[in-house]
Amino acid sequence: MKFSLIICTYLRPKPLLQLLQSVQEQTLYPDEILIIDGSTNDATQVVLEQNHFQNLHYFLVPKEQRGLTKQRNFGIDKIGADSEIVCFLDDDTVLSTYYFEQLLNTYQKYPDALGVGGYIHNETKWEPIDANYKPQIDEFCFDGWKRKDGSRFVLRKKLGLDSDCPPGFSSLYSHGRSVGFLPPSDKIYEVEQLMGGVSSFNKKVFETHQFSTYFEGYGLYEDADFCLRVAKTGKLYLNTAAKLNHYHAASGRPNQFHYGKMVVRNGWYVWRIKNPKPLFKDRWKWHAITLLLTFIRFSNTFTSNQRKDAFTEACGRMIGWWSLMWNVPKR
Repeated sequence: MKFSLIICTYLRPKPLLQLLQSVQEQTLYPDEILIIDGSTNDATQVVLEQNHFQNLHYFLVPKEQRGLTKQRNFGIDKIGADSEIVCFLDDDTVLSTYYFEQLLNTYQKYPDALGVGGYIHNETKWEPIDANYKPQIDEFCFDGWKRKDGSRFVLRKKLGLDSDCPPGFSSLYSHGRSVGFLPPSDKIYEVEQLMGGVSSFNKKVFETHQFSTYFEGYGLYEDADFCLRVAKTGKLYLNTAAKLNHYHAASGRPNQFHYGKMVVRNGWYVWRIKNPKPLFKDRWKWHAITLLLTFIRFSNTFTSNQRKDAFTEACGRMIGWWSLMWNVPKR
C-alpha cells in the first residue's frame, strides 16, 4: 500500500530531526514525507537542508495557514494522487523500527478500517495480572494488565464520576479514558478516538472530512473532534504493536492560562460532537467533572513544584467554564 507521512511542525527543528532519523530506520519507508512548517524562523528549513531524507518535500506555510488543523489540511491537499494511506506524526515523537509495518498490516487485517492509530509506550508503566486479580482503588485494569490511576480518576471513582466506556471511547458525558489507557498487549483494539499525532487514515476519508479550523493554533482536542466524526461513518482501530515514544517538547506550546481555557471550551465542543443533545444527567456529569478537574488543578498550586503553572492553568479553566454561560462554542 502506498502511504504518505505528514508532519506538521512549529519551532522544533531538533525534535523533528530525531523523528526523521527514526523514520529512516523503518522496515517500511513512506512513499512521500511532507513537512508542513508553520515556524516564524528558518531554523527548521536549515536543518532539513543540512540533512537529506528520501522522498521529503518541505512546505513553509504563510501566516494565515499556521495552526495544527490548518497545516494538516494544507498537507492533505499536497499528497500524491496514488497515495492510499495518510499518516500523521507529532514532531516530538520517535518511532520503533516496525512502526509503519505494523500500522499498514492493520489495514490488511481489517479492510474496513478508516483509520489506525499507533501506540505511545514510554509514558506509562504497566504490569501483567492474572484473571482473579482484584484492583485497588488507585489502579486501572484492562485486558490482563494494570497501571496506576492518577488522583483525578481516583477521586472520580469515589464520586461515581468515572467513565462508563472502555478506553478509546467517549461516554455521553465525555471525560472518557483515552487510548493511553489501552495496555501494551500487542493487540489491535477497536476505538472511536485516536491521538492525532500518532494516527493514520484511509485517503478516502478526506473526500468527505477535514480537520476543523475551530481549533486554532495549538489545536487541543482537534483529533478527538475529527475521529468522532469519522467513527460515525466507519471503523477505527489502535494497534498496540505499532510503538513509538512521545517526548512532549516544550517549545511551541501555548501559555498555561490559554491552555486551561482550551481544555474547557474545546472539551465542551468535542462533547457536543459526540452528544449534541445531552440529557440532564449527562450535562450535570460533564459540568461536575469539569469543575472537579479545575479544583484538582488549583490544588496543585500547593502540592507541586510548578505552582505558578498550576494556578495559571486553573484560572484559565475557570474563566473557560464561566465563558460557556454567554459564549458557547459554535459547531
